[in-house]
This record gives sequence, C-alpha cells and structure tokens, in this order.
Amino acid sequence: MAANSAFAIFNAMDSLTIVAPMTPAGVSAVAALRVSGTHVRDVVRRLFGSRAAEKLVPRMANLGTARDPQTGKVLDSLLYIYFEAPNSYTGEDVLELYPHGNPLIVRDLLQAIRGIEGVRLAEPGEYTRRAFLNGKMDLTQAESVADVIHSANRAELENAHRLLSGALSKKIATLTAQVKDISARLELDVDFAEEEADPDFSGWKQKFENIRVSIKGILNSFRGKANLSRLPLAVLYGAPNAGKSSLVNALLGEDRVLVSNVPGTTRDFVEVRLFLDGGEIRLIDTAGIADKATDELDALSMKKSREILDEADMKILVVDGTVESRKTEDETINPDFTVYSKSDLKSNANAESEGTLRISSMTGEGLDDLKNAMNAVLFKKSETAEDLWITSEREKSCLEEALAGVDRVLGLLEKNPAVELLAFEMQLVRKALQSITGEISSEDILQSIFAGFCIGK
Repeated sequence: MAANSAFAIFNAMDSLTIVAPMTPAGVSAVAALRVSGTHVRDVVRRLFGSRAAEKLVPRMANLGTARDPQTGKVLDSLLYIYFEAPNSYTGEDVLELYPHGNPLIVRDLLQAIRGIEGVRLAEPGEYTRRAFLNGKMDLTQAESVADVIHSANRAELENAHRLLSGALSKKIATLTAQVKDISARLELDVDFAEEEADPDFSGWKQKFENIRVSIKGILNSFRGKANLSRLPLAVLYGAPNAGKSSLVNALLGEDRVLVSNVPGTTRDFVEVRLFLDGGEIRLIDTAGIADKATDELDALSMKKSREILDEADMKILVVDGTVESRKTEDETINPDFTVYSKSDLKSNANAESEGTLRISSMTGEGLDDLKNAMNAVLFKKSETAEDLWITSEREKSCLEEALAGVDRVLGLLEKNPAVELLAFEMQLVRKALQSITGEISSEDILQSIFAGFCIGK
C-alpha cells in the first residue's frame, strides 16, 4: 500500500482535527501548540473572531487575543501562524500558536481548542504519521524525526539529519529500481517460458552479486538505538585530596561537588553531565583510592570506585602536582589520560611527558586541553563521516529479509533453476525493500512506529 493511498486505513477518529503542545511541560518564556486538520480555520474563528479567520494569510505571523469560545474569557495575548495545505508539516491546514509559557495558559488554551467540535487531542507521533500518509515524507524519513529529537551527540544528530533529508531513501530507491528491472525481465521470461528455450542467466549472477553487496553495506551500518542513546562515561580517579572534585567543578563552571582540604571528603561517587564539542557525557568523581583503607566505609568507597572504573569509556587519573614523592597509583588500572592538578601552586616537570597534562582548577590552566582530549577519545570521528548508518530495527529486519532473498536467488542460479522461482524470489526482495520506505506498509507497522513518538510530533 503506497503512502498516498494509505488513507484507506484511517478510521473515523483520524478525520478529526488534532491539537497538542509542541513544547514540554514547564515554565518558559514561550510555549508552542500545533493544530492540524480541516477545522483549523474554525479554530481561528472561535479563538480570535470571524475577522481574524477571514484575513488569514499563510505563513504570516499574527498577534491576537485568544478567548475561550465557551465563556469569552481572555486566555492570552499571543502570536499565531497559519500554514495552508498542502504546504505544511502534515500536508493539512496547520495552525501554530505561541502563547506565554505559563503551564496554566497552555492548559487552558489546550482545553479551549479541544472543546471545539471536530477537534481532539493528538496521539503520539500523529503529526508525523499524517505527514507520511500525505506524502510529505517516506517512512525512513518519518522514523528519523525521532532520531533528530533524541540524538545524544553531534555525530548522531548529523546522521539523523542525513536520514531526514532522504539520503537512505535515495539508496533504497536505487536498489529497488535495480530489483524492479530484473524482476520485470524475469516475469517477461515467465510469460513466454513455453514459447522459448531456457533463458540464459550467465550474465545475471554479477547483477545479483552487486545488489547483495549494496544491501549488505547498508545492513552493516546498523547501530542499535540502545547503544546510541547511552552517554559516554568518563571517570576521574586518584588518591584522596588529589583535586578530583575541584576539577569537576572547574569543568562544569560551577560549585556542584563538595570540596575540602580534608582527604576523603568524597565517600561515594558523584555523577554529573558535561557538554563537550561532540555532545553530552557522564562525568563521575570517585572516592579517593589510597594504599590502605582507613576504615570499613573507606574500603567500601574504594571498592565502588574500582567497579565504576570497569564501566568507564575513559579513565582519567588525577595526581596532586604539588607532591614531589608519590607512589605510582594502582597499577591494575590503566588510565587513558593523566592529569597533574594544582599547577598554580607548584610547577611539575614530570607532567610534560606524553599522555599527561598540567591543570589548575583555580586559574583554568589546561582545562580546554583536557576537554579536547576527552572529546577526541569519547567522540571519535568515523572514517566514513560522510556516509550514514541506520538505527531502526524495522529497517534492519527488512534489509535482512531482502538479503536472504538475494542469497536464495544466487543459490538457485547454481542449479540452473526454473525462471518462475527466480521471479518469485525477486518479488519478495522488491517488497522487502519497498517496505523500508513505506511504499508498502500496513496499519500494524505504522502504529508500532509512531506509538514511540512524543505527543506533539
């Protein structure tokens, strides 16, 4: 079922106009709501008056006073913009409203619009679903909308934008065209199988091999969303009073962690979020690891620190740069980087060696270099940065199905098969590829995809 004909799966509720907030709950300067459907002009008329509805101009910002249609009570003075079908996100008439970001205003405005006949609250992902059904985007682009919203780092965000722009769709379209061409020739041979000699498939094997390589290449690019959504973990460790907590505060630019000159102030690990150029990371300040525990609590703290280090994507050893004589830290732990702290108090020549850095949490010396080093380790640039990867389990499954079909075709070619079998297998390959972009789709598949979206998108 093609996207443009997918209206057949709509039920009575789907013909209604929908409304939902586009911004999360909470206090803000401005909030945003979206209305989509055939009753948009009526919503404008009921909120702002007949004159406002008559003078609607697409893509022009209007300032108006919204009133409750039932009571006439003023809801807010706000901006609103009308987008006329089909030139909107959903392909329908769309109204976007930008009230003040007081949750009470948003709630009252939402309730007032829902109270208008023919309008209901949108379901999760329904705006994007309607965009797909109205041919504004294919299914791979629709799925990538969620990736754009939830990307945890710049590489993921750039990949999501490539998917949204149709980069994967073009690859699949090229593959599908090749398969359709071969299928057409095979089915032609089937029609005339009784009139002609057995077809010569000697030159076809390479065509199937090329299709297989292309499918395999896209399939190998798959990266599960579970792994992508995990923030990289950097862990600071070292002896008590080495300056770990002060370093965390300096990196954050605020006093988040308790700092004291008394060794062992940090008894449990402290986790914060830190933004680097590549994206957001988890940064953990651990309890100091000493040669010998001073008490049972200290022993438990050091044990916990070592457990966290086992999970780390980057281990940063923090050493007190003011101490001349110091025993090498726990040699069972291999640091990715060594930081010599308190450089404002005393210079340390040993910190000049490779893989080390001299820093001062007081003056900021070396902090930018440390952030750059962390960014390089935690957000390594891919050699195929210009290419893309897929994150959808559904797309992966479709590609695996297509690959299995091509493998069966290659196996049949070795046995001098009947052309009917080859034609049948290539039909299955074509359908699997068309399912990726939604050229062939079902209600169950669409429901599964868009149910994971947030309301308002």
